Amino acid sequence: MCPTNPSSRSSTSDDSASDSSHWISDSINGGSLRHVDLDTGTNGWSSPPGDLFHLRSESYFTRRQKSPAGDYLLSPAGMDWLRSPTKLDDVLSRADNRVSNALRRAQSQGKSLKSFIFAVNLQIPGKEYHSAVFYFATEDPVQSGSLLNRFIDGDDGFRNQRFKLVNRIVKGPWIVKKAVGSHSACLLGKALTCNYHRGPNYFEIDVDIGSSAIANAILHLALGYVTSVTIDMGFVVEAQAEEELPERLINHNFLLFIKKKKTVVDSFALFLGGFLGIC
Repeated sequence: MCPTNPSSRSSTSDDSASDSSHWISDSINGGSLRHVDLDTGTNGWSSPPGDLFHLRSESYFTRRQKSPAGDYLLSPAGMDWLRSPTKLDDVLSRADNRVSNALRRAQSQGKSLKSFIFAVNLQIPGKEYHSAVFYFATEDPVQSGSLLNRFIDGDDGFRNQRFKLVNRIVKGPWIVKKAVGSHSACLLGKALTCNYHRGPNYFEIDVDIGSSAIANAILHLALGYVTSVTIDMGFVVEAQAEEELPERLINHNFLLFIKKKKTVVDSFALFLGGFLGIC
């Protein structure tokens, strides 16, 4: 496993990063996809306010109302765009995973002993396999009995019925906007094969884009049209009962890419634009 651009680093940080423990700050700023300024950055990611999305409110099942999502359940902890000759599964268990290693180093010093990592690994097949890995973290245990806790400790049937992607295309090619719309939501466990990995201090979801022939066709069709894309993308455990409301964002990333020449960052922009067309 190797980052597609290991020399790419960001020195930018925001208030949420500065308030986080040192290992999370290292993870945010050490990824192969740069952490950039929300208002001025390009070719990277940032973490905007959750209120940009509207999710199911406390009165959703009676009035079908949605409300601003509010604070995240977990803090952002970085992003990677990885390549490998084989598909990368359970990346957090690997000895060379930088985020797991950052937490291990902190814990070896007696720090962050209750920290927990949550990762979403979007896997794309090709001549080489690529993975877009989103990392989130908390310094406190996930609340026992909460919907997120039930999702992490549940069975795959429960998880597949609940794991939801919400996204908003801020800027992108017409083919992606037509396929996705301005806003969309997708239960990824129903659309694609998701494999779940539970470790002692982490939970990872591997989303296999190659598991659907239709998804692959849409993805590769969109690849030829994407030149730039700006996307809000969030992950949610869907509430399906009144006592589970209101819905909360696990976390939310703002992804900004502008294609200027053939680069690794471009390949991520192409993948992401095409991937959203699947949903």
